[in-house]
Amino acid sequence: MTLTLTLISALLLDYWLGEPPNCRHPLVAYGRFVRFIERHWRNGAGSPRRQKAAGSIAVLLALLPALPLVLLTPGASVVDDVCSAIVLYVCIAPRSLRQHARAVDDALRSADIDLARQRVAAIVSRDTGAMDADAIRRATIETVLENGADALFAALFWFIIAGPFGAVLYRLSNTLDAMWGYRDERYRHFGWAAARWDDVLNGLPARLTATSYALLGNTAQAFAAWRQQAGLLDSPNAGPVMTAGAGALGLKLGGPAIYHGQIKHKPWFGGQATPTRRDIARACRLVNHTMVLWLLTIAVLEFWL
Repeated sequence: MTLTLTLISALLLDYWLGEPPNCRHPLVAYGRFVRFIERHWRNGAGSPRRQKAAGSIAVLLALLPALPLVLLTPGASVVDDVCSAIVLYVCIAPRSLRQHARAVDDALRSADIDLARQRVAAIVSRDTGAMDADAIRRATIETVLENGADALFAALFWFIIAGPFGAVLYRLSNTLDAMWGYRDERYRHFGWAAARWDDVLNGLPARLTATSYALLGNTAQAFAAWRQQAGLLDSPNAGPVMTAGAGALGLKLGGPAIYHGQIKHKPWFGGQATPTRRDIARACRLVNHTMVLWLLTIAVLEFWL
């Protein structure tokens, strides 16, 4: 089985089956393993240097489950190919991302603002209780663009580079960042290594995703937004992805948002147009078109190389 067919097989599994239920998803068991490590290694009373050292060791321990996947080599046998496709399927979640976005869109189209707030709360970390329709649309589109990189393209990239081991290593690292990579008092130092490692793994995939978004939309505006606005955002990797994606769509995203009861004056970025009722679907299509672009590119490279 070629690399392209393996990728397509994993994407088809996701299309047909969606994410495994929480009760059977491997990341749920992995979350328990991570909390076990944290209980034994995080000491909030230690100095910042000691907490960073403990957090670094904890990251190494938490990534050990990916190591056996080194033995799984796509192309070595039919069994390896099938297992590789299944592993990649577990590491990606494009159908889940689309479903969540469309659920929010459906609630907005039905003018059920309370339901839309509840549904967007499942995919964003900001407070949603006081959001109006415009803020809900912006938050949903931002999530679609950012998680297109996190939940799909970065895992595909590392699978292409290092096979199932690469995809699993990335997914576990991304999970660690989601659990430990906060800047609050509890995790500021202990979670430092998890956050930095996730930044390293996302660096190149994020910029490839941003470039892909730009090529498939308003290219000039996308690259201008990336160049001028990406540095205004907190994340060094989400910045290029979201600014390029917003520019490609011609949409003005960002703006003030409430986190944990406190207003955060996030910068505006992207284009000039206020998102309308059709733009959540446009963002989902941009991610889908990017996925097709990547598959076609990989297929052409495989053919010629």
